[in-house]
Amino acid sequence: MKKRHKRLALIGGGLAALGIATALVLNAFQSNLVFFFTPTQVSAGEAPQERTFRVGGMVQTGSVQRLSDGLTVKFVVTDTAKMVPVTYTGILPDLFSEGKGVVAQGKLGVDGLFRAEEVLAKHDENYMPPEAQHALDEAAKNTITARP
Repeated sequence: MKKRHKRLALIGGGLAALGIATALVLNAFQSNLVFFFTPTQVSAGEAPQERTFRVGGMVQTGSVQRLSDGLTVKFVVTDTAKMVPVTYTGILPDLFSEGKGVVAQGKLGVDGLFRAEEVLAKHDENYMPPEAQHALDEAAKNTITARP
C-alpha cells in the first residue's frame, strides 16, 4: 500500500470509530433522559405512555391512602387545575405529606395511573422543586384568566 492509501484508511477508521462512539453516547443519553410534566400536561396527553418521566405538583389533601401491605401508597398529584393518580410501593420521604410539593418519577399506564418508582418531597419550609413551582404558577395564572 502506498503512504497515501494508508493515511486515507487510517482517517476512515478514525472517523468510523468516532461515529460509533457518538452513536453510543447519544443512545445512552436518550435512554437516561427524564422529562418533567405537570398534571395538566399529563391530562392533555402530552406525557409519554410506558416511558419514564416526572410529574410534579402538590399532594391533594385527603388523597393519601396507605394499603394493608404497609409499603404501597396511593395519592393524587395536582397543579390546582388537573389531577393525576399516583401509586408508589416503597418508603416515602419523611417530609412527604398532604398539601406539600412532590415530584414523582415513574411511568404512566394505559389506565391513567402513574406508577412511581421514586418520590421526592420538599426539604424545608420554603423550598419547592422549580418545575413544580412553575407549574403551579402557570395553572393559577390560567385559572385566573379563564374566569369570566
